[in-house]
Amino acid sequence: MNDPSCYTTDAVEPTRKSDLRVFDPDCRRCPRLSGFLDRVKAQHPDYHCRPVAPFGDAGARLLIVGLAPGMHGANASGRPFTGDHAGILLYETLHRHGFSTSPESRSRDDGLQLRDVRITNAVKCLPPENKPLPLEITACNHFLAKEIAMLPDDAVILALGTIAHNAVLRALGLKLTQYRFAHGAEHRLDDRHLLDSYHCSRYNTQTRRLTPAMFDEVFARARALLS
Repeated sequence: MNDPSCYTTDAVEPTRKSDLRVFDPDCRRCPRLSGFLDRVKAQHPDYHCRPVAPFGDAGARLLIVGLAPGMHGANASGRPFTGDHAGILLYETLHRHGFSTSPESRSRDDGLQLRDVRITNAVKCLPPENKPLPLEITACNHFLAKEIAMLPDDAVILALGTIAHNAVLRALGLKLTQYRFAHGAEHRLDDRHLLDSYHCSRYNTQTRRLTPAMFDEVFARARALLS
């Protein structure tokens, strides 16, 4: 995993009009990420190791935006926030607020369904050390822009962390300096709402930077806005 070639800043192909879709399961536009996925696949042949598709209700009014697939989570299972610690608090909270049919996401074929919510990531492929480069975030941003464009009026976007927050703003063509990230912050973006939360990562939950009560308050606000 510490192959130095994983950390090069290879150029990314420019976006073409044909790329302007919600998701491309065969995308290999970022050489560093594609090469890293190939190496992880060689070590873990049973892992998904491809771009991870958005998951949930196609007509959802709540869009949750994370950072990127986790090595042994979404990168392994092929479903966002599924298979590692990051999804534990997320799916428990979704279920408590009526957005999920189950409090636990175990695998893509476990029967879990999301209600009025869809989960995606700012970057669809696993990055080395969970740190995508700025040009990789930019290269994936048109997918997020398309997802947001498909949301209904008065939809709510929940950004998990600063990178997701900034990716949403870029997707909408807004200035980052006008909408500062802060846990629990709420921003009105024309006909949509943007809510911020710390990411539900193992580090944030175990250090108590993000507690279940804090996370619950954000989802309670999202539910109130949708109502």
